[in-house]
Amino acid sequence: MSVEKKFNTDIADEGKVDGGKWNISFDTKCQSTDLSLEDHYHPLSFPIYQSATFTHRKFGETTGFTYTRQSNPTRQQLESIMAHLENGCDAAAFASGMAAIGAVMTLYSAGDNIIVDEDLYGGSVRMFADLEARCGLSFTTVDISREDITGYIRENTKAVYLETPTNPMMHVTDIEALSKITKAHGLTLIVDNTFLSPCLQNPLDLGADIVVHSGTKFIGGHHDTIGGFVVLKDPETAKRIRFSSTTNGSALSPFDSWLMIRGIRTLSVRMERACSNAQKLAEYLQNSPYVTRVLYPGLPDHPGHEIMKKQARGYGAMISFEVPSREFAIAFLENVELFYFAESLGGTETLITYPITQTHAEVPKELLDKNGITDRLLRLSVGIEGIDDLIAEFERVFAIAAKTLTK
Repeated sequence: MSVEKKFNTDIADEGKVDGGKWNISFDTKCQSTDLSLEDHYHPLSFPIYQSATFTHRKFGETTGFTYTRQSNPTRQQLESIMAHLENGCDAAAFASGMAAIGAVMTLYSAGDNIIVDEDLYGGSVRMFADLEARCGLSFTTVDISREDITGYIRENTKAVYLETPTNPMMHVTDIEALSKITKAHGLTLIVDNTFLSPCLQNPLDLGADIVVHSGTKFIGGHHDTIGGFVVLKDPETAKRIRFSSTTNGSALSPFDSWLMIRGIRTLSVRMERACSNAQKLAEYLQNSPYVTRVLYPGLPDHPGHEIMKKQARGYGAMISFEVPSREFAIAFLENVELFYFAESLGGTETLITYPITQTHAEVPKELLDKNGITDRLLRLSVGIEGIDDLIAEFERVFAIAAKTLTK
């Protein structure tokens, strides 16, 4: 058996536009995951090729698949879908989001410099610190959403790496404006698109060169698998990423690839409900006497609101907010019942996280202080529950936590 890519951009027939790309909505793209499998069963759900190796029909002749560490039909199916959703030339699926970021870092060598946003997921900060200490890469930390990076570019600077919105402070960067600077200086622009997913934002269309995802989050969408993606604009860079995947053995397993394909089928509808809930929750929190600050790009007073309106199709399902004290925050976390005190994000269930001891526990204190990540900050990943129920739960838990303020 071999896999044929249904979305062939080399042909343009009736129903297609723009050099052969299907003229369909993102909602429909999420359902168009049945890239042709050349067999006589025609399965609606793509099969799980749970095989480590593949037989050769004849000497010097293969089906295109030999060993799953290198390639697998189920993973190739997923990669074709992700490349299509992000409008890239290719995508590679990895065993985790951090494995995906690690593969991107193999593009660089000792002596190279990379400009990175100062507000990033703590795991990324940890990886970059380790690479700087062991491998001779250097990282320049900049508030990319507010500062012009031009003054930080050195002769050895090779790339710019950022999240937008950032985790957890929800800073928003104008990708298109930044890409003009990176292109003028011959730099690679790498965007972590985990918080919005391809449903809401396509950085490659805005001038980025590489997009990374923690597929564990919105793409998988059910907190039942871990994975990551690198989506490329340039075929030669894609070859180098695939070499890294094959050499390091960090590719996603067939079963996890199938779970990601299944998750993508509901990505659009999940994001629609989660974003609607997040907007209403952010507005509720902004008016709560127990909340001192709300960080959500969907609020008109957020500094990145207009940029998000321009470059994304929604404001996302992530909210960060501050409460009056550490004791209040802990009481809140210990009394939630309808949603969950847990690390991660992007699933159907609403999760509440305490960044300073969870996602950003290993970030240096001076950087935490600079970014405003305090012991009063909570991060909320909004799910698809009924919004009235979520608000009622906040009311209940706020009332319990409020007792800490009177002690």
